[in-house]
Amino acid sequence: MQKEQSMRVENLVKNFGKGDSLVSVLEGASFTINKGELIALVAPSGAGKTTLLMMLGCVIEPTSGSMWLGEKKVYENRWLTKDSRKIRRQKIGFIFQAHYLIPFLNVLENVTLVPLTNQVPTKEANAHAMELLQYFDIAEKAYNKPSQLSGGQNQRVAIARALANNPEIILADEPTAALDTERSISVVKMLKKIATEQNVAIIMVTHDDRMLEYCDRVMKIEDKKIVFI
Repeated sequence: MQKEQSMRVENLVKNFGKGDSLVSVLEGASFTINKGELIALVAPSGAGKTTLLMMLGCVIEPTSGSMWLGEKKVYENRWLTKDSRKIRRQKIGFIFQAHYLIPFLNVLENVTLVPLTNQVPTKEANAHAMELLQYFDIAEKAYNKPSQLSGGQNQRVAIARALANNPEIILADEPTAALDTERSISVVKMLKKIATEQNVAIIMVTHDDRMLEYCDRVMKIEDKKIVFI
């Protein structure tokens, strides 16, 4: 069975500054991420993990190279759309260390916010959101505010929100950094389950080597190059 491409990059380069002040962060990265994969992204502090994640998330612009989301090329030495924010809203999900739920919106409203911004009909957005909340066993909290939920429940809402726009890829920036080992393993197992059952690619930044055994592949930044182990 042929794997479906979620993201591909070719010769991706990122520099900051110019001339004598030029700093090279990434030199010619090329790789493919497939749907259903949970990928760990590891590197020493300052090696460019966040920079790479933000480029893949279309938040900061690479210096050069090419990038595809699904089968659609979105970058070729420049963004191939006038609005990179639209790419993020429609094709990418984000999970952070903190849940960043909007406190004055209830759980359902938090999950439907991006689809409604993408002009998905309200009925359709609500139905999909409820399916996700049922998947994460928190449908009974749909009309509660984040302050009325536990930390673990808010985290599940945040993950549901990341899936609400049916993304090509989810980027998780150290989602277990503030958790103990048992909860960290639980979260990573959940991400692996999501990747498999929802057929979505997930790239997870982590400093914790204990989490690597639960991932399909490990992507490292070494000497400004991307290597897989």
